[in-house]
Amino acid sequence: MIQHEMHHDKGVLIVKPQGPLTAEDFAAITRDASGYIATNGALDGFMICAQKFPGYKNPQGLLSHLKFVRAHHKKIKKVAFVSDSRFYEIASRVVSRCVQPKVKHFGYRHEDSALNWIGAS
Repeated sequence: MIQHEMHHDKGVLIVKPQGPLTAEDFAAITRDASGYIATNGALDGFMICAQKFPGYKNPQGLLSHLKFVRAHHKKIKKVAFVSDSRFYEIASRVVSRCVQPKVKHFGYRHEDSALNWIGAS
């Protein structure tokens, strides 16, 4: 399960995983991201805030995640991983080599710093 919130004024989609990720989670995120991108051309930022990586409920959750990344990464300017989890620290390095947006890792208590980084030119 993912809580997510679209900050239209900043062009930032913030997601906060609360449990194993599902295809339904990515359908909801896709609606928000695609709607904003259709109107504005791109997301300024996509921020993932989690103490730890929750995993996937089933293979459909993983597949939906991969489809979301493939469909949207060229329309997102920056991705911030906000977590103290070693998984997200490593993921930020790996992902930065595979996608178009700039990617940066921040400690879990540094959500404001991540938002500031996204907002900087």
